Amino acid sequence: MKFKDAIEITRLINCLMGALTVIIGLLNTRSNVPFDKLTINIILGVFTYIFLAASGNIINDVYDIEIDKINRPERPIPRGSISLKQAKELFFLYLIIGIIFSLVNTLILSLPLINLALAFFFGFIAWVYAKWGKKSGFFGNIIVGVSFSIGLVYGAYLNTPIIPPYIFYFFITAFSLLVAREIIKGCEDIEGDKNHGVKTLAIKIGIKSSRNISVIFVLLAVMFFILPIFTTILNFFFFIVFMAIGLIEVGYIIVLMFTSDLRKEDLKKISLLLKIGMFLGLIAFFFASL
Repeated sequence: MKFKDAIEITRLINCLMGALTVIIGLLNTRSNVPFDKLTINIILGVFTYIFLAASGNIINDVYDIEIDKINRPERPIPRGSISLKQAKELFFLYLIIGIIFSLVNTLILSLPLINLALAFFFGFIAWVYAKWGKKSGFFGNIIVGVSFSIGLVYGAYLNTPIIPPYIFYFFITAFSLLVAREIIKGCEDIEGDKNHGVKTLAIKIGIKSSRNISVIFVLLAVMFFILPIFTTILNFFFFIVFMAIGLIEVGYIIVLMFTSDLRKEDLKKISLLLKIGMFLGLIAFFFASL
């Protein structure tokens, strides 16, 4: 196993994108928080998320090896760059490092144990998803949505035991968009999933019906994306500007969902656009804190 393989299997870009949720949660609750505490929380909070997310991605690849041979043959395990034994070792290593970062953060700043509990929960549900969640279909989609978005709540709790409502609006927005994307990915991967007993919505109710449920989650995300303007967010103007950009992009996605033929290439494009939409939402949440 090469070092680059140990990094590649973590899907580092996804981990970094998820770690942005921790920063957003921290910056949007930074009022009256000393600079030194905020700095420590950002550093340790980000590393906690990255390592826990990395461990989750690895254990998912361990359980998905047969499916990935069909759907994702370019990934490190199916292509033979990392053995199953090495992947399991990396999973435990990254999981332990992530928990240690959270523990150190809690001890240094005498934080409530809820943060450490959330870190353990994050690591636990990643394993639950890999072992049972993915094959369950929609339940697995929910777990993925929670896993990505939990950083917003985790980051906020690092600063304060009382979280403002807009943090939960941010959480539901990110959660809903990711669930919508996971449903679409299930449609895209329907061939490999059928062969390995994965009970996605696409397999249970068909691609078009799954598309409709995905749209419902997108609309839910839009609703909660707008709600923060009625709260006490720190920077109303910047949030409105980037919110408008995000809403235009998501509006295009909805149109594409109903006008495309929903072939594999169409679904792949929709999945990518949902990922971009989620990133634009995170950017809006970030600028809401400036």
